[in-house]
Amino acid sequence: MKKYLWLSVVVIISSCGKPLPDLSPIDLAQWKEDKGGCQNIRNRFLIDLTSQKDELKGLAEGDIIRLLGRPDRNELYKRNQKFYYYDLEPGRSCDSIISNQQLIIRFNAMGRAKEVAIEVAG
Repeated sequence: MKKYLWLSVVVIISSCGKPLPDLSPIDLAQWKEDKGGCQNIRNRFLIDLTSQKDELKGLAEGDIIRLLGRPDRNELYKRNQKFYYYDLEPGRSCDSIISNQQLIIRFNAMGRAKEVAIEVAG
């Protein structure tokens, strides 16, 4: 009986997540197709993304991937923090520009988006 009660608590807790934001008018299908920002499609959504970046805070890693697709790069940092990088302009993988704008999402050790920023990569 205790085993089933424990399982019920785990299921209830894991199903109580933050719903995925809409992010309209960003076309997320086009966003995902523009890997590395090579087609300059992501750059068209820069203003909308800037105004809605706080909508991404608190989302789990899996939610971010479902919403924005796999990151162009990721980095594991100390204390199990992770960084996801999404190029907004043609980046390193496009062999066209050395510095570009990118969306950076920092995840805490619990796998939740803690910070969301748009910066110019060096």
